[in-house]
Amino acid sequence: MANWVYPLGSAADGSWDISLGTSDSAVEVDGWAHTGLKVATLAAGAAVELPAAGEERIVVPLNGSFTATVDGQDYRLAGRASVFHGPSDVLYTGTQKAVTISSSDGGRVAVATAPAKTSYPTRLVTAAETPVELRGAGNCSRQVHNFGTPAALEADRFIVCEVITPAGNWSSYPPHKHDEEKDGETSLEEIYYFETRVAPDGPAAAAGSGAQSDAIGYQRVYASDERPIDVSAEVRTGDVVLVPYGWHGPAMAAPGYDLYYLNVMAGPGPVRDWLISDDPHHGWIRQTWEGQDVDPRLPFGA
Repeated sequence: MANWVYPLGSAADGSWDISLGTSDSAVEVDGWAHTGLKVATLAAGAAVELPAAGEERIVVPLNGSFTATVDGQDYRLAGRASVFHGPSDVLYTGTQKAVTISSSDGGRVAVATAPAKTSYPTRLVTAAETPVELRGAGNCSRQVHNFGTPAALEADRFIVCEVITPAGNWSSYPPHKHDEEKDGETSLEEIYYFETRVAPDGPAAAAGSGAQSDAIGYQRVYASDERPIDVSAEVRTGDVVLVPYGWHGPAMAAPGYDLYYLNVMAGPGPVRDWLISDDPHHGWIRQTWEGQDVDPRLPFGA
């Protein structure tokens, strides 16, 4: 079985902390074809470059601010202190666009990719323009930044968003899948890139021991048909879980620790849309949200 879990450092390549599924990735994943991810940590004044390739990209600041240069034009990406401080500016580029990403003060940046044939114009999506969704209720509450979804961004293949889950909550729940092209469902690979932190109101933070805490979350993926897959992964900042098919969820924020993940999805189907099927054993959970409030810790902001 292919490797679907990549702890921090296991998919590094040169200046990139993570390089998976892209046109120039050093790490090859059997059966992976439609999505890619790069993540780099830049020192002050440093830069990384991506050559022109047959893939569309979204540049996502994780912490810090950046300048992305495309076709000789500089796009200033006003970033954030961390992924738990609300949306960031992001930059979409079409295919066959070389990109240089630099930062005067340093920081960490992600680049979501997907092989594509039709090129759309380069577009800056500001933090203020980013649709922020509060999904679920009670202990299934989470916050979604929908900057790269079909309703928010014109693109060829991929769907990109980020999700923040407060400590103790479950997201990507109930378990669902998108691994078939059929009525009500689209076939999409999915990448989960994780970051974690000690929750500001958690016991460790209150006691001043956050620096010694091991902020963790968990991700579950399991088979929806005869194709085997069985992932129960403990995740931390910089870890990646790939979902080629199957039921996935929950993504669990352990008590005391907030959980973030960047989702990159794309597939071979004719329609760019996120259509899912719930695991029939657990889909009823959605009905329980009707009588519950959204977690009052949301939304996370600047």
